[in-house]
Amino acid sequence: MAKADYYEILGINKDASESDIKSAFRKAAKRYHPDLHPGDAEAEKKFKEINEAYEILSDPQKKAQYDQFGHAAFDPTQAGGFHGSGFGGFEDIFSAFTGGGFGGFGGSARRNGPVAGNDLRYNLTITFEEAAFGTKKEILVPREENCASCGGTGAKAGTQPATCSVCGGSGQVRSQQNTMFGAFSTVRPCDACGGTGKVIKDPCPDCKGRGRVNRSKRISVSIPAGIDNGQMLTMRGEGEAGLRGGPAGDLYISINVKPHKLFTRNGYDLYLNMDVPMTVAALGGEIQVPTLVGTVKYNIPQGTQPGTTFRLREQGITKLNSTQKGDLLVKANVVIPKKLTEEQRELVKKLAESMGEKHTEAKVGKKTIFDRVKDKLN
Repeated sequence: MAKADYYEILGINKDASESDIKSAFRKAAKRYHPDLHPGDAEAEKKFKEINEAYEILSDPQKKAQYDQFGHAAFDPTQAGGFHGSGFGGFEDIFSAFTGGGFGGFGGSARRNGPVAGNDLRYNLTITFEEAAFGTKKEILVPREENCASCGGTGAKAGTQPATCSVCGGSGQVRSQQNTMFGAFSTVRPCDACGGTGKVIKDPCPDCKGRGRVNRSKRISVSIPAGIDNGQMLTMRGEGEAGLRGGPAGDLYISINVKPHKLFTRNGYDLYLNMDVPMTVAALGGEIQVPTLVGTVKYNIPQGTQPGTTFRLREQGITKLNSTQKGDLLVKANVVIPKKLTEEQRELVKKLAESMGEKHTEAKVGKKTIFDRVKDKLN
């Protein structure tokens, strides 16, 4: 299968300048970078083609050979051709960019450039009422911070890290080997400075030259009314300190809400199972319903059946970033007495008789009052 034209791969013309070639490569490489397409074989293939095209077209000598002979100039199976690369791999290609690599894609970024601090996660448990009404909490977060004594440089106060004499401050060391197939170049982190480009001759005694120390910071957290179990709060810049001037990470607070002894929650609505005396359910009347802010009076209608649910408007949870509230849904659990006195039994019998029911008879399709009582007791 014929190889694609290098100019077509980068989307440029043959008269493109060096800056045009570099700009086209950056754009194409970002588009097909493996970090953005994990597990995508086609994207990985395109990424390799883009790197190969840039490797040739960015070198004036190789570009001239390609313009004259095409791919044959680099095919070792054809006379006069050679195979090889002026770079040791993707990292070397990226390091050829001014300023070094793509920050944010990981391995291709310069090792001595700014690095954002790590994000942190904190699990915070609050009560049901605190979630409903909102509250403030103070938490103690262990994290790495820049050393106050040296300002994060790692060097003793009054001194500064020196530029590495081996790599000249780049943090990288390039080696080149000439072979019959061309010049091979590789780039590796500088061993003398660990890839930072700086050497600390007089380390800070407090952080031992790390530039960072472990500290626990007390942070005030505002919990908004209406937050629910499992939701997350984000506090920007409260994570670990960045490296070499990079921004601090963020702190993510995961909310765990304790269950309530009476209420259950679904969204912003509350649910309550409430016992209602049989007489009140039959005759109707006023009951005292508990809410999160106290009790409220509610009149249930005559003949309320077991399992009937009543909705009390605006007695639920405050909605996040709003003044509106959910509702309270009360499910009536009609309580039938398990034992009756002789006088009470006679009264219930008279009630049954007045309703045309005989407690000694079983009826198909219709139950007497005593049948219903028996069903509730079983």
